[in-house]
Amino acid sequence: MQYDPIKRKLGVVFNQTPGLRKLFYRLLDILLLRSWHIRKAFKVWEKEQKEPAHILDAGSGFGQYDYYMGKKHPEWNIKGIDVKAEQIEDCNGFFQKINFNHVRFEVADLIKFTEPETYDMVLCVDVMEHIEEDVKVLENFQKSLKKGGMLLISTPSDQGGSDVHHDHDHEEGENHSFIDEHVRDGYGIEEIKTKMLNAGFSKTEVHYQYGPAGRRAWRLSMKYPIIMLNTSYLFFVILPFYYIITFPFVLILNLMDVKGKHKTGTGLIAKAWK
Repeated sequence: MQYDPIKRKLGVVFNQTPGLRKLFYRLLDILLLRSWHIRKAFKVWEKEQKEPAHILDAGSGFGQYDYYMGKKHPEWNIKGIDVKAEQIEDCNGFFQKINFNHVRFEVADLIKFTEPETYDMVLCVDVMEHIEEDVKVLENFQKSLKKGGMLLISTPSDQGGSDVHHDHDHEEGENHSFIDEHVRDGYGIEEIKTKMLNAGFSKTEVHYQYGPAGRRAWRLSMKYPIIMLNTSYLFFVILPFYYIITFPFVLILNLMDVKGKHKTGTGLIAKAWK
């Protein structure tokens, strides 16, 4: 499935006013399970911060996490970087309109980007699965962090994280990534731990997200709407009614997933410290 054209279309719809953009961010916070897990991990980390922090959002996309952090901590310095110039221009324009002068965005390639000993935390959400040279990127993150700084990653796991289904799973009958832009189907826990340690990190912590409840939530909140929109953009008219029906179920399933511990799951939350 092609995801980028849909994201661009959503940007057009929700960029008409700052209020609509904020509503869009709120919807993403509620509907996207990974956002629940990221906020949970972030809240644990922020409690330990005694001084204003410097944050790097590596692969900032729409900028929803920068808005979340920037709203909570106007005293922090937050930089979002992305390889897509149009998204960077869009985010800079929005954040200037709402006077978030402590948040800025720049075009950058993660394979080449380093700012040694600069950041207290690097956030990287749904990016590593798009990058072939992932070890180089992890090394750049490690160099860019201050001593004691933390890297926080959300990425698909190798347990079907890109909605890949092997022969034993007949529900979908697929053997390739649901999102065409992915260069890998997902990471194993030991694989990503080893890569982070080899990149120079001193300690890692990795656990599954998107357990049974989370997988159902993802299908309801993301997969089926993406399929509809790839079929026809006329489904933009239907989507609000679709979400009115499915929203309570997604909310309950997301809550179950973020509260639980999972022996397996289609997503990973990976932390590493310098």
